[in-house]
Amino acid sequence: MKVLVFLYVIFYSASYSYIAHAQLPVKSYASLPNLNQVKLSPNGKYLSMIKNYNGTLYLTTYEIETKKTRYIIQADNINVLFNWYAWANDDVLLISAAYPTRQGLTKYTSTRLLRMDLTKDKKPVILIKPKVGKRDLNAQFQDNIISFLPDKPNKVLMAISFEVHNRPTVYEVDVRTKKRKRIKRSKAHTIDWIADQQGELRIAIGKKKTEFFYQLYDLKTQEWRELWSYKIFQESDINILGFDLNPDILYIRALHKNRYAIFKVNVSKPSLEKELVFFDEKYDVDGSLIYSPANGSVIGLSHSNSDDLRVYWDDEYINLQKALKKALPDSNNTIISMTKDLSKYILFTTSSSSAGDYFIGDRKKKSMNYLASLYPDINESNYAGKSLVKFKARDGVSIEAYLTVPKNYDNKVKLPAIVLPHGGPMARDYGGFDYWSELFANQGYVVLQPNFRGSSGYGFKFEMEAVEGWGKAMQDDLQDATHWLVDQGVVNESRICIAGASYGGYAALMAAVKHPKTFKCAVSFAGVTDIERIVSNARRFTNSAIVKKQFGTDSDKLEAVSPVNFAEKINIPILLIHGTDDRVVLVNHSRYMAEELEDHNKDFKYIELESGDHHLSVQAHRIETLEKMVNFFNKHIGKL
Repeated sequence: MKVLVFLYVIFYSASYSYIAHAQLPVKSYASLPNLNQVKLSPNGKYLSMIKNYNGTLYLTTYEIETKKTRYIIQADNINVLFNWYAWANDDVLLISAAYPTRQGLTKYTSTRLLRMDLTKDKKPVILIKPKVGKRDLNAQFQDNIISFLPDKPNKVLMAISFEVHNRPTVYEVDVRTKKRKRIKRSKAHTIDWIADQQGELRIAIGKKKTEFFYQLYDLKTQEWRELWSYKIFQESDINILGFDLNPDILYIRALHKNRYAIFKVNVSKPSLEKELVFFDEKYDVDGSLIYSPANGSVIGLSHSNSDDLRVYWDDEYINLQKALKKALPDSNNTIISMTKDLSKYILFTTSSSSAGDYFIGDRKKKSMNYLASLYPDINESNYAGKSLVKFKARDGVSIEAYLTVPKNYDNKVKLPAIVLPHGGPMARDYGGFDYWSELFANQGYVVLQPNFRGSSGYGFKFEMEAVEGWGKAMQDDLQDATHWLVDQGVVNESRICIAGASYGGYAALMAAVKHPKTFKCAVSFAGVTDIERIVSNARRFTNSAIVKKQFGTDSDKLEAVSPVNFAEKINIPILLIHGTDDRVVLVNHSRYMAEELEDHNKDFKYIELESGDHHLSVQAHRIETLEKMVNFFNKHIGKL
């Protein structure tokens, strides 16, 4: 009970009380999550997590028996960001950190792998780095672990381009001594490697301009041979998920009846016949394999469109999932971490009354105790939630969207609305919690999030509508979604704005150009404004051929769908927000858009976030951005 009380003090912060009034402050949604990446060490001795303290993130460990908390490392999300961390063994943490990098005028992100040995380290140290005497290259990515070697708990396999630019060599690295041994030299056109469950190097992933291919190391012939290849955006891709415990069985993701499904293939047989493992008739399967911590066997699959985000085919886990459903019947329950002996686990649950809660479970004691909430202020009194809806585009294509209506909505009143296209655009929105739609609904707005053409999840053909499709049918889908929303009688058609980030920001600006009578204002965070500039900037990177394939190279066509060229046509208020250190969509996109709007004397406001990135990683930037957006909406379409 002392342990539980301690956890209550650490995680159960004072803000978890019910709010007297339904409307919450912006920071309740816009703050970084209270905690994330909650994990147990393999032996269950430690509980670890990334904890948010007033916007600074700390990787911490809590020793369950001694009740000792240790702060391992902090990240300000400006000079250093956490990507991920993992337990290499019972005592050693490996931490992937990202660092903003610049070479001349080119900005990009570099990664490094840090080691924290809880038995001896006072602070994290870099696990592997270039050897000056060997004239190693200072590779951009130095955190790529391709195997936690099962029979060598102190060693991992890593793929890093120390010898040839953008061609990774494979090393065996001792996580305690930091010594490394080369296992496989880099190969021409190879961009990554995959090991089997025994830690043997088996797959080389290659790329030649816009063609991807896989080569297999055959255990019988001890030679490399071709498996599959495909041309990006022209042929449906094959994605290797990993090996089974049997080193001849490989799991892949490939197209089946116009939906991506999971297959297994016996790679020892030349026919490479695919055996269907899991298929969802409605959606692409989008997850990864789940391995047993006990023996490394494949026990299931993560899948965003399943109730509990997991699909198991192992009886022990199926029964555990049923037990969790019985204990928490109105929740989606996802096991996110488990000890090696399968006795303890971390559970993440979501429901209609919570954005997400963490529990620690003990199967031997048959107990489950609450740890913390993702967003402590959000509960059943204010959580609106999403509904899945469908609408018909002007050409008859059926398209899904998610609708969020303010809590306790009175259907006698027509509300203002925000259409919120997602980024990507080869991505999609899901039915779970997201802080933008929940915040806007809490402020009194109906929110519609269409999975327009070009979104992922609905098959290869649907997603490929995004290739050279910006500003065309996928843009019109947003207007059609808005017309559908008006027809439902829920919203006031004279009080609708459109907003988005990245591609969503682009779509908001193009809506202001193409459909100014539909929308009364538009907000772009980190939005693309000049597609020709995207293609031009890509020449500095290794994926330039792919970018050209995605957008095309016809300057006239690119100019015709770039909002920066049509500022004169815009006659609705515009809000532009952009981080000065955005390494995905450079800040110049918004700066040039602002200049054009100013030259044409348009109604707009431009805000720059100093040192801000593309993902609103800094809590102060998130809060400022969402506050500015809410104020903008309140001014132009008015809240109730």
